[in-house]
Amino acid sequence: MDYIGDLRKHIGHGLIMVVGCGVLIENDKGQVLLQKRSDTGEWCVPGGALEPGETYKEAAVRELREEVGITVSGLRLFGLYSGDDREIHYPNGDVVYSLSVIFTTKSYTGIISDEDSEVLEHRFFDRDEIPENLFSPDARPILDWKKGIQDISVE
Repeated sequence: MDYIGDLRKHIGHGLIMVVGCGVLIENDKGQVLLQKRSDTGEWCVPGGALEPGETYKEAAVRELREEVGITVSGLRLFGLYSGDDREIHYPNGDVVYSLSVIFTTKSYTGIISDEDSEVLEHRFFDRDEIPENLFSPDARPILDWKKGIQDISVE
């Protein structure tokens, strides 16, 4: 299913509202996995859009399998993100308002891959090495992780 692609056929590049589901994956060194986007070259939380009929967790698991090549488990809610920093203007002209459900986990299986066309690179970062060129909508959750926030937040 490609709900957003089908919707774009009817409304073009105009503003649509989507729900993004991402996962902050920590390795055994306490580093977080970030994904470098092929469209902007910025670092983001691995994940993607919820499809109709999916749960948030199902969407997160599917997107990580598709974009990263791994299977995540043991997902815990990290935060819910909304606000004026959630409006995204993509290089192709598409505009979305993206509400985000961000999970965290330390459990994954498989080999991390950069083969997906939406991805340039995946890399683990220490808290004090988070890159500056963050994808704007993902900056808050990434910086919240950097600060060591562990409680569920609603923003």
